[in-house]
Amino acid sequence: MTIKQVAELAGVSSAAVSRYLNGGSLSDEKRERIRRAIEETGYHPSAAGQMLRTGRVNQIGVIVPRINSTAVGQVTAGIAEKLRSTRYMMVLGSCDGNEQTELEYLASMQANHVAGIILMGTTFTPAHVEAFRRCRVPLVITGQRFSDTHCVYHDDIGAARELTRRMIARGHRKIGYIGVSERDAAVGQARRRGVEEAMRDAGLNPAMMPRVSGEFDPQSGAAGIMHLITMHPEIDGVICATDVIALGAMMRLKELGRRIPEDVAVAGFGDSWAGTIVDPMLTSVHLYHGQCGAEAAGMILELLENGDRSPVRQTKLGYTVVERGSL
Repeated sequence: MTIKQVAELAGVSSAAVSRYLNGGSLSDEKRERIRRAIEETGYHPSAAGQMLRTGRVNQIGVIVPRINSTAVGQVTAGIAEKLRSTRYMMVLGSCDGNEQTELEYLASMQANHVAGIILMGTTFTPAHVEAFRRCRVPLVITGQRFSDTHCVYHDDIGAARELTRRMIARGHRKIGYIGVSERDAAVGQARRRGVEEAMRDAGLNPAMMPRVSGEFDPQSGAAGIMHLITMHPEIDGVICATDVIALGAMMRLKELGRRIPEDVAVAGFGDSWAGTIVDPMLTSVHLYHGQCGAEAAGMILELLENGDRSPVRQTKLGYTVVERGSL
């Protein structure tokens, strides 16, 4: 079975079938006719032949920092959903937080002729800057804003500012913060900055805010809150950079006999399902990770269609603060 035969069966041109297979622009009516023709004939394009014709295969490389993360799962689900009707296959690489592995995946995916790459960003080094500049295929960053690169990111500053304002409005003014490494510009820096802005707006001195930094795990939340209340027993609220950290902090507060939120209010980021099965349920920021993945995949498809003619796009997504019993 050839592209020409599929085109004849669908009543379209061979070029239209080629655009369908490569994720190009088509009317819904033509796309559906081609889909039915391919399904009826069982046609599968030759990967080797496709690479010879286009210099790439119908694969989108997706590089993530870790796979045991709700946010990563939601982003990759959004990417997969967007690609499902395009004949592009997602190829996943998990770096386990290793920056060198991230760079190696970026190089190896290009060497294996993927059509484009989506990178779920965390920290960026000068080596990353150079690798992004030299990337030979369309590249989209998610979760971070990176200059001169297509990206989809979250309003981390705005979300942290609103979350903190709500905590202050509930009467909690002696607020501590448990964050992560500030080498992560979004989770590490932007969320901390949003908390500080809200404190400044309320007439509080953010320089006096007790804060600690840890990893993306509940152990860091437990250790962090223990340190904060030991050094600053007056604390009556804590903002955590992620839900996982917040849940660890809540666990330790309960062990210490502290009431939530009467003694210490707690809030996080992520709106994870785990935050809805604890008592009290966790107040959190809902970030649209699925939409982030879908937007990134849409950018990749547009770049594949238009090539270098597409201007750099940087899309900032919104958020929703979900108030529950911990605030």
